[in-house]
Amino acid sequence: MGNRVITISREFGSGGRTIGRKVAQKLGIPCYDSELIQKIAQESGFAETYIKDAGEYAPGGFLASAFGNRSFGPTNEDYLWNIQYQIIEELAEKGPCVIVGRCADYILQDKADCLKVFIHASMEFRAERIVREYGEREVSPEQRLKDKDKRRAAYHRFYTNMKWGRAQNYHITLDSGELGIDKCVDLITELY
Repeated sequence: MGNRVITISREFGSGGRTIGRKVAQKLGIPCYDSELIQKIAQESGFAETYIKDAGEYAPGGFLASAFGNRSFGPTNEDYLWNIQYQIIEELAEKGPCVIVGRCADYILQDKADCLKVFIHASMEFRAERIVREYGEREVSPEQRLKDKDKRRAAYHRFYTNMKWGRAQNYHITLDSGELGIDKCVDLITELY
């Protein structure tokens, strides 16, 4: 697979999705984020909202911790993981692209010419940004950030056995709060 692919993993609220879209636009290549969820929904028959949520939860919950994962066979999340894995490989084979989230950094690590990026920012920057972008919620912005990041980390760890956000697992990590969204876009496109 000779196509250049950029994978963007990100903390919730850091602007990783926006950065991915802007990088793709600047480079004139496709960006797969919500489009990836749509493809998984078409392939699996599950609703997009379910896929979006299932992509941030490690399988099993309480039963898995009490009885060991997969004691009752593969979960829906396992089924979706396999479809997601296949679709991400197909997208990378199809041509250069940007893929946001969905463990694409892990899936493509040995299969593509892949630039693995992690976007992070301070709690204050992210809290302010999610209120501005997504509006007020009943839960405090800080609690929403912690919950979402905890779920992403658990999902990533469960399927990859790698620590989500650990600098050694990426080619570059960028602080979007310090650098700004546009500077992150410029740096990633320069590395492409």
